[in-house]
Amino acid sequence: MTPTPLHSITPFSMLDFPSMLSCILWFSGCNLACSYCYNPEFLKESGKIDLEGLLSFLRSRVGLLEGVVFSGGEATLFAGLPLWMEEVRSLGFKIKLDTNGTNPAMLKELLQKGYLDYVAMDFKGKEERFGLITGREFYGRFLESLEILLSGSIPFEIRTTVHSYLLQEEDIAEMAALLKERGYKGAFYLQHFVGEKETLKPLPESRRLKLDEEAIETKIIWR
Repeated sequence: MTPTPLHSITPFSMLDFPSMLSCILWFSGCNLACSYCYNPEFLKESGKIDLEGLLSFLRSRVGLLEGVVFSGGEATLFAGLPLWMEEVRSLGFKIKLDTNGTNPAMLKELLQKGYLDYVAMDFKGKEERFGLITGREFYGRFLESLEILLSGSIPFEIRTTVHSYLLQEEDIAEMAALLKERGYKGAFYLQHFVGEKETLKPLPESRRLKLDEEAIETKIIWR
């Protein structure tokens, strides 16, 4: 059997694609090793659904769903992603990409081909913390992807998972300042780590940060 990158499908979501009913495609594999990863099974397990299986599912949802979210794992690691998105587009669906921003070449290709309607990109941490959080020194790739999105025309958001062992109040403030300095005008979406699932690596309990949001010029929205 030919390997497939698609691990599983969440058939219905009202939360993941702004203002759209959508499904979520969970891709196996990731080039980061974030301690707090909620989806370690996508790193350890291979895909189960091929392109025809995906299209069969989506054909049954035409008229019921509006969007398809490509998530993971890290979907941009899959070389065949443009083809898959082209096929999804042909069925009339809008596409959102969830990405860690470490494959700017693929992101640029998808944007140039007009396959993306919305992007949510993770900002794992400032440069000095990036390697500790992700296990990889890919901060420069994230900045390149940020510049690609800033120079484009599609809506996008920047988001961060906050675990107090890895990021503290001053780190978030510095990250928000960097976004403003680079020209990002959207909201900076934050979510507290919630330790309800097994994570990739064991972590101590996380406290809830208390940010001085009035002193942060980038708009903060907690989820």
